[in-house]
Amino acid sequence: MPTPFRVLFVCTANSARSQMAEALLTRLGGGRFAAASAGAVPAGRVSRRAVAVLAELGIDWSGRTPRGLGGLEREPWDLVITVCDAAKQACPVFTGSPAVVHWNLPDPMDANGTDAQELDAFRHSRDTIAGLVERLIALPVEALSSRTLVARVSEIGP
Repeated sequence: MPTPFRVLFVCTANSARSQMAEALLTRLGGGRFAAASAGAVPAGRVSRRAVAVLAELGIDWSGRTPRGLGGLEREPWDLVITVCDAAKQACPVFTGSPAVVHWNLPDPMDANGTDAQELDAFRHSRDTIAGLVERLIALPVEALSSRTLVARVSEIGP
């Protein structure tokens, strides 16, 4: 079996967007991808709403904790995707020169309103990320040069 294509999703707190991206790529990637996530300034816990909207898809993400970037820059990533502008600014230089792409996704944590409205913001974020992940999976990532990979993954971004 070939080595999985390693993808790291990075956001500020690693509590919502990057966690959902990791969960969705892990579920939808069918073993072809090894996904992880981290935050520039990790939160104390993963958002309960992120866990709830993943559970709606049958993905149990309970018990996960945010993690920081410390040491991850030395791991052999094939692709690093920052999912917010702040993470893009804080992203370290990775050894091995992985492809680095930026998808600026709205933060569902910024939603204000009733519980139902805030949950809907997380559903919208989850669904947006799922669409991006599905397009990522459709790419022949293993066969692309780093430059082409950056271009193709950037094209599918929001």
